[in-house]
Amino acid sequence: MKTKTNLSEIVRQFEMYLLREEKSTATVEKYCRDAKVFLSFVGDGEISKDTALAYKQELIRQGYGVRSINSMLASVNSLLCFLGLGDCRVKALKTQRQIYCTEDKELTKAEYLRLVEASKHDKRLCLLLQTICGTGIRVSELRYFTVEAVRQGEIVISCKGKTRNILVPGGLKKKLLQYAKSCGIVSGVIFCTRSGRALDRSNIWAMMKKLCARAGVKPGKVFPHNLRKLFARTFYGIERDIAKLADILGHGSIETTRIYIMTTGVEHRRKIERLGLVI
Repeated sequence: MKTKTNLSEIVRQFEMYLLREEKSTATVEKYCRDAKVFLSFVGDGEISKDTALAYKQELIRQGYGVRSINSMLASVNSLLCFLGLGDCRVKALKTQRQIYCTEDKELTKAEYLRLVEASKHDKRLCLLLQTICGTGIRVSELRYFTVEAVRQGEIVISCKGKTRNILVPGGLKKKLLQYAKSCGIVSGVIFCTRSGRALDRSNIWAMMKKLCARAGVKPGKVFPHNLRKLFARTFYGIERDIAKLADILGHGSIETTRIYIMTTGVEHRRKIERLGLVI
């Protein structure tokens, strides 16, 4: 297939297709971003199985990690199906399941507490950190935290055709309602801009990055999704119920939840050494 249509038009139509498929906002943004890169790689050439395979090899050559490559290929395969070229899809790279994560990427509870302390000059940001980490929600789900829902003590989240309920801890409920009252927010979304629109991912990302130096935490560890993962590890450490955790996080597969609760290599090594099998 020749890409005769303007690249931006293909991406626009692909975006509409993903929205009709009820993909989440974050998924739509990522798939469209990856689609642009792939289509730029194709250029004026023909989209074919060989082109897709060549793109896969180019990602490997550029040194991307296996997970990153597989994530980008998932986006490309979705685009190919949309274009009626399902037979051009390529297979993901095979990888052995990782049993621990690298220490430089895991946000610890101590680091999280330092971030919260460093954000106390900004009430909204301080409360935002605690809301994500205290409930395990996705950053895109903050818009469901309305005054009405928080007052009920239960957040109903609809995403990807599924609905789940998030219970708001008593302490968090009190803080959120006090904050809303102090800001004159009597109804609607609590975490919003001055114009009343819900904060988006880029707003929150930028706000969090500014805390790194003040909190003494590496920037590579500070982003919203790491707060969600810290919630997952902390919950699992207490409950040891991965099925229940998967339900709370809104995961369709426990295999996804397993990734969230991985400990660091340091912790993994400590557990191995406690076996006492080396005399």
